[in-house]
Amino acid sequence: MSDKPDWKMLTLVGEDRPGIVSRVTNKLFEVGANLGEASMMRLGANFTIMMMVDYAGDGEQLQRLVAPVADDLGLRVHVDAVAAHLHRHVEPDCMITVYGADQAGIVARVTGALAEAGLNILELESDVGGTEKRPLYVMSIQGVASEGMEPLQAALDGLAELDVDVSLRPVETLRG
Repeated sequence: MSDKPDWKMLTLVGEDRPGIVSRVTNKLFEVGANLGEASMMRLGANFTIMMMVDYAGDGEQLQRLVAPVADDLGLRVHVDAVAAHLHRHVEPDCMITVYGADQAGIVARVTGALAEAGLNILELESDVGGTEKRPLYVMSIQGVASEGMEPLQAALDGLAELDVDVSLRPVETLRG
């Protein structure tokens, strides 16, 4: 590794199966890559990985080195150069949850109202539950309320026509 990190965002997506994380990270270790932050999750029947990888070669070279493992696992690979900014983790100061009937535009409407009220979304997870005849949409958002909690609450109150249950609560981060 060079003295100056050379970060790439390595993204892999494909059908979920055992061994994906192990095989991909082992290959990265074998080629001398260093991992930074990572997010790995199952969405539907698919698995997605986003990893910040410090690798001295260029993005195309990294993609070629990972390709045999990705191909064997049926994963699609994408690489972008990124600025790492490690150790500058932004802590959320609020959490919003939304529960209600699944409906077109719910994510766009909720996130649009929150953005206008000054929310910087750090993480958003959603799921569809219930049944096919009565689908239930569940969304959880963590973020930073740059304008305070009051504008966020007002924005959420303005979404009454969506007929969803919404809660906004502060997040207290304990530091050791």
